[in-house]
Amino acid sequence: MEVEGLERHFGHTKAVNGISFSLTKGEVVGFLGPNGAGKSTTMQMLAGALAPSAGRVVIDGIDLFDEPLRARAKIGYLPEQPPLYRDLSVDEQLTFCTALHKVPRADRARSCAHAKARTGLADSGQRIIGNLSKGFQQRVGIAQALVHAPDVILLDEPTSGLDPNQLREIHELVVDLSADHAVMLSTHILSEVQSMCDRVIMMHLGHIVIDAPLQDATARECAHVTRLRDAPDEALRKALEQIPGVRSVEIIDAHTLRIQHDGSGETQDATVARLAAHGLREWGPERDGLERLFSTLTQGHTISPSQLGDKARDNASDKSSEPRC
Repeated sequence: MEVEGLERHFGHTKAVNGISFSLTKGEVVGFLGPNGAGKSTTMQMLAGALAPSAGRVVIDGIDLFDEPLRARAKIGYLPEQPPLYRDLSVDEQLTFCTALHKVPRADRARSCAHAKARTGLADSGQRIIGNLSKGFQQRVGIAQALVHAPDVILLDEPTSGLDPNQLREIHELVVDLSADHAVMLSTHILSEVQSMCDRVIMMHLGHIVIDAPLQDATARECAHVTRLRDAPDEALRKALEQIPGVRSVEIIDAHTLRIQHDGSGETQDATVARLAAHGLREWGPERDGLERLFSTLTQGHTISPSQLGDKARDNASDKSSEPRC
């Protein structure tokens, strides 16, 4: 999937402002951002459920907005609220979805069986969806998104409201799906991105502020916490800040420093050498690199009430823009 210059306007507000990126088979992409960043608006445009104000989405050479039926056949979409009929059985729901996606009648049973096997629902076909647990309903939602064997799977908050066991199961399922699909998931839970994703795209105020492999993204804000035998002082802090590659040094307590740097081996070697002369006891990476990156890239900006609630605006009709699909 190739996304080029995608925009969505709501009146005078640009919820999504000219974003571009690509999705490829074999990767799980974490889609992050604070409330009002434009994530759900973007996901709905990628799924063909919301017309853009400008830009293109191309899947396997097919423009989503010029040939929507052909393009949508290559997209599986799970919105935050799974589109399930609670009075149907799992088999009835999935069979209905194969018909919507125009899967040939002769292939529908096989497609349903494959989707159930991939999502751990092989023994649940006759169960009524309304009687299933939240975790199993999420599985049915994912199954309906992949029942037609799409190239791209879009998951909007797929783990919302799940217990720890259900979270683990959905994590394993998402990683497994990446072997055959490009997977993009929107979430507010940073630990999920760290455990499932190969790459992170972060939005803020309608713009993409970072698009990078997860390891590179967290290295951008690489930090180590060190404990010293002797109490750190301002002279040591200033000396450490003079080392090329060191961005900041923070004295946390009487024996602890947080050192933020560029992640290079040369910077780390020079820093450790300087600390050793001051009684280095412990040196280790900080564990919340993604959280610090999120805070760094999205802090200090005020979001007005008119910029909040993109989910609600996505569902409202926009009289100023006629749908292209």
